[in-house]
Amino acid sequence: MIALSLAEIAAVTGGEVVGEITPVTVSGSVVIDSREAGAGSLFVAFVGEHTDGHVHAVSAGEQGAVAVLGSRPTALPTVVVADVQQALQQLAKAVVARLRQDGDLTVIGITGSQGKTSTKDLLSAVLAHAAPTVATRGSNNNEIGMPLTALRADAETRFLVLELGARGKGHIAELTALVTPDIGVVLNVGHAHIGEFGSREAIAEAKGELVECLPAHGTAVLNADDERVIAMAARTHAGTLTFGRDQPADVRVERLTLDRLGRPAFTLATPRGDVPVALQLVGAHQALNAAAAAAAAIAAGVSPQQVGEALGAVTSLSKWRMELHELPSGVLLLNDAYNANPDSMRAAVNALVSIGQDPQVRRTLAVLGEMKELGATAHGSHVAVGAYAVAQGVDQVLVVGEAARGIHEGVTGAGAGISTFVADNETALDWLRANLQQGDAVLLKASNGARLYDLAAGLQ
Repeated sequence: MIALSLAEIAAVTGGEVVGEITPVTVSGSVVIDSREAGAGSLFVAFVGEHTDGHVHAVSAGEQGAVAVLGSRPTALPTVVVADVQQALQQLAKAVVARLRQDGDLTVIGITGSQGKTSTKDLLSAVLAHAAPTVATRGSNNNEIGMPLTALRADAETRFLVLELGARGKGHIAELTALVTPDIGVVLNVGHAHIGEFGSREAIAEAKGELVECLPAHGTAVLNADDERVIAMAARTHAGTLTFGRDQPADVRVERLTLDRLGRPAFTLATPRGDVPVALQLVGAHQALNAAAAAAAAIAAGVSPQQVGEALGAVTSLSKWRMELHELPSGVLLLNDAYNANPDSMRAAVNALVSIGQDPQVRRTLAVLGEMKELGATAHGSHVAVGAYAVAQGVDQVLVVGEAARGIHEGVTGAGAGISTFVADNETALDWLRANLQQGDAVLLKASNGARLYDLAAGLQ
């Protein structure tokens, strides 16, 4: 963050400085975990259901924090405010406004039902190849995570990439009212969180809030393959740049092929010339994520040649997203267990099946768990995933947890005797240890709450 005195922080947050004996300047990071504090940090103290951040002020100070933003005085100099979350947001808004006024900062916002984090990772890698870039860490994309990301920007930052999540109408509008992007990327309108939204139309309405906020000189980067997304062009005053697999998308994936590990190579067709791209990431769906990242980077002024080079250099994404490991036992493990919805489940199954085309792979095994937040569509969606796995030719399915039993029903209902159901992760790990053999390719996929990534840790 840019250096700010406590008086300046109090002025933008409407707070009162308490306990400052000599003038204090925050020159380091802004953190909500005292263990992450460093020299010059500002520790933001939240009161939660199970913990009170104020009691960790001393620990934050021992790590180097010089002040606290909280709702009551602490052992450190404290900016006391009525609403800590609102104060954090106002601080982020003020810092970004100052950076825009004093420098050349471009802000890019990304939303969509799936692929946000992977696309954000790809885009931040491309932009960092061109100039100093700050981007959301992991999926820290909510009303607290977004301002924390914005506050990591400083005078050297050229690009600020913000992943924007939403669990209801108005959420993205609230975030973009704090930091309005210059470029807005909408990836897709799928089924993620449909239990909270109620319908895909409601999801589209909420995701489109991103393009509605864009300034006239900005750019809306839209998925031409998704009719609900491309319709958002009518909701913005900004210019548009589209991406997709087919004409008439402005930035296109052409001549897509996959190697033996399911890694895509393709021609990236752009209005400024075509470039070859060979990704080191697993899954054909990553090609479209790369096209979205490319379109956003081109809108930000990066050349297609730079984009292609940078995309090909990306070796990993955020944790537990299409991580490919070759275990000492000779088993290929594809850990995509961070999150799941019907669309991302199908993409992960496709990636597993692609890997299974390699003659060295003996058998494909999909270990699948619950997809959360699907509301009334939950059971049918799980059944459909099971049927899809059969249709795509997965050799064996291991379904974990009662909430995911519909997947097992979908497999058996499709007439295949390739599914095993287990009640919990412990039983699943025992089954895997007893049944995996050299040459097997294994996919782990479920919503975060199912914790299938614990199976990866157990196998590794």
